[in-house]
Amino acid sequence: MKNKHVGWLIVGISVFIFIIIGIFNFGVNNIIGATCSHGLSCGMYTTLRIQTWISVAIAFVVLGIGIFLIFVKEPEKIIFKKIKEKKKELDLSQLDKKEKEAVKMIEAENGAMFQSTLMEKLEIGKVGMTRMLDKLEAKQIIERKRRGMNNIVVLRK
Repeated sequence: MKNKHVGWLIVGISVFIFIIIGIFNFGVNNIIGATCSHGLSCGMYTTLRIQTWISVAIAFVVLGIGIFLIFVKEPEKIIFKKIKEKKKELDLSQLDKKEKEAVKMIEAENGAMFQSTLMEKLEIGKVGMTRMLDKLEAKQIIERKRRGMNNIVVLRK
């Protein structure tokens, strides 16, 4: 529900409270007038006046809240759009046979695998693997991340 609608609802409630206060005050005034023999100096009139002012003050506070809600500006809604991430197609045309094979293996493993596992599957030595990964990293196709004593080879997006 919008603030403006809630504000009008609260203003209506405060008007209803004012009407109830008036009816209650009128009824109690008649009862006091009929039962109190001291006239206007009776203590019950003072008590009624104090209770009436307190209830009117509360009704004015409720009315003020309603008016405030009517005129307050609605908060702006921020809408986040989910942007679909396009997977960049890798240009493998300038890679040699072993580099293409390495990229396809990494791709098959959801874009990341341990360097040692890749080295075993391609049957390449440590030095050859390091040189090949250096070339792929220079072409910004992969990225190596250190994890303890191992490297994880990750495809760049």
